[in-house]
Amino acid sequence: MTETRKSSPDVAAPRCVALVGPQGGGKTSLLESILHITGATSRKGTIKDGTTVGDSTEESKSRLMSTETTPAVASYLGDDWTILDCPGSIELTQETLTALMVVDAAVVVCEPDMQRVVGLAPILRLLDTYGIPHFLFINKIETSQVHMRDLLPTLQASSQRPLVLREVPIRDSDKVTGFIDLVSERAWSYNGTGTPSLVKIPDEVIDREQAARQEMLEALADFDDTLLEQLLEDVQPPTDEIYQQLTKDLREDLIVPVFFGAAESDAGVVRLLKALRHEAPGPQQASARLSAPVEEGAVSATVFKTVHAQHAGKLSYARIWSGTITDGMMLGDQRVSGVYKYTGQTATKVPNAGVGEIVALGRMDAVQTGDTLTKAGPVRTPLWPQPLSTVYAMALGAENRNDEVKLTAAMQKLVEEDPSLVFEQNPEAGGLILRGQGEVHLILAKERLQRRYNVSVTARKPDVPYKETIRKGVHQHARHKKQSGGHGQFGDVHIDIAPLDRGAGFEFHEKVVGGAVPRQFIPSVEAGVRDYLKRGPLGFPVVDVAVTLTDGQYHAVDSSDMAFRTAGRLAMAEGMPKCDPVLLEPIAEVTVYVPSEYTAKAQRILSGRRGQILGFNAREGWESWDEVKAYVPQAEMHDLITELRSLTLGVGSYVSTFSHLQELVGRDADKVIEQRQQQLAAA
Repeated sequence: MTETRKSSPDVAAPRCVALVGPQGGGKTSLLESILHITGATSRKGTIKDGTTVGDSTEESKSRLMSTETTPAVASYLGDDWTILDCPGSIELTQETLTALMVVDAAVVVCEPDMQRVVGLAPILRLLDTYGIPHFLFINKIETSQVHMRDLLPTLQASSQRPLVLREVPIRDSDKVTGFIDLVSERAWSYNGTGTPSLVKIPDEVIDREQAARQEMLEALADFDDTLLEQLLEDVQPPTDEIYQQLTKDLREDLIVPVFFGAAESDAGVVRLLKALRHEAPGPQQASARLSAPVEEGAVSATVFKTVHAQHAGKLSYARIWSGTITDGMMLGDQRVSGVYKYTGQTATKVPNAGVGEIVALGRMDAVQTGDTLTKAGPVRTPLWPQPLSTVYAMALGAENRNDEVKLTAAMQKLVEEDPSLVFEQNPEAGGLILRGQGEVHLILAKERLQRRYNVSVTARKPDVPYKETIRKGVHQHARHKKQSGGHGQFGDVHIDIAPLDRGAGFEFHEKVVGGAVPRQFIPSVEAGVRDYLKRGPLGFPVVDVAVTLTDGQYHAVDSSDMAFRTAGRLAMAEGMPKCDPVLLEPIAEVTVYVPSEYTAKAQRILSGRRGQILGFNAREGWESWDEVKAYVPQAEMHDLITELRSLTLGVGSYVSTFSHLQELVGRDADKVIEQRQQQLAAA
């Protein structure tokens, strides 16, 4: 393929591009093709054989999918590149998001499948939100029966930016055999070698090419008045000016150029590489997008990925914006213990690295993902995104109780690697709780615990934090009296137990007169009451209750703090069952996001989970998407995300917050109480 343009003079430093898109689109195959065409590898690997540069971890091989971002380095026509092959699973979006923060451009890889186009919406939204220039590469095109004129409008519905077709296919019967470049108006044949050959434009494609070229120029004219005037005057703009406009608009994230090909046979990949070489911006634009602190000549590098490797220790993957990082240099109080370039799982140690390069820095223990390294030390990158909200949880336990401390330490490392994981101690939910983006996400974390840290864990559904309260009040008297030689124990109390409004919590009052209960023992009575509230007559913590100490008796010798604390607990134990106790279940306010075609089904899913639909509206800024709001019992939330994604080809999502406690009665309540009593008896 003859070179007609020189590489952009404003881009001298190595550049970085991310391969992103829905799972199954062929990102890893595209990486293999790029590495082979550029000579970075001598042969192409296959996913089936587990020989690809990307997807080379054990987790990726076992699932035949990308489970983490994989870097690779290549050179093309004198330009150096780092390519980041990012996961396509919606559950691993955090891994993709952090990688996107440091790239110069992204290539969104998708299939020519009208039914799966909806899967592009979340990733295109991320790119648009953060202003990341991106191309669209429609993969697996050679044998596709879908025509660009039909596919492009469907794709456009998922993009806020106009999609600008850069080439049209040449077909031989049902197979795509080449393309016509809409700027140069030259035709190329794939010829099965990876490097296309120049051919004559077939007569039957000329009209379609002219129409597509006009549409491209009209799209560009929306951003350039001079070009618009030329089109209105029926003047054909010079080819160089069209290329310049395409480059400008791409770098400003105004348009999305669209290419196509078939990565497995290398078809169309050279054309994509040419576009990247000429049009992708350099690291200066990426650092400005993040507002990363950059000082001429001084070191500045943003960490976008943290890995705790089994043998190498902690590695901080960083993109260098300015200066040179050398092995052994001090950045603040952190010493760089090794500078590495990675292609897949293969590391090459280098003495130093400069602007534009991506390197892994060894043993920077105090550095976190999202920090920008400077000579003075790490600082938080101003526009670094917040971690994604969690939507799925498991209660974990070490199979070997002796591994509990080891489990906590290992989980802290996994959470440092993946900010979208949350690990917390929550006794109400069942102890150690791991939260993340879905079942696969958490299973991967479990596997890493076993493989890297030799910690085997059990996992189960977290407990629902039910509470209980009362519907009526009672007056209760209780006496604790015990004589066992020497000083005995004596405490006598009269209390009023009364319900409070929902959400009021707990209140304690005293109305003792005449010193019936000495002042120093009143806090002990309250402590005894609080002791009991941890587990009421139904077996759950008690809320929304007021207790008033009204009277009592004491003994000058045998009364003590412990005696009155015990008396207070006894009074509650005897009085609470008389107060018509009732179970309370936590209710979440949930906002579900789905494409509009799935809105009615999403509402049925929520209703089927005892949800109360509050209404739905168009999702702001998302064409053809809706948001549905509902109150849903927390007991019904565990696998909601799994059902939503199954319904929506993987793109449905939700956010939720605790809303209120609500009475639960009938069979559902009886079942919960019975299970609770069995748990307590077994304990």
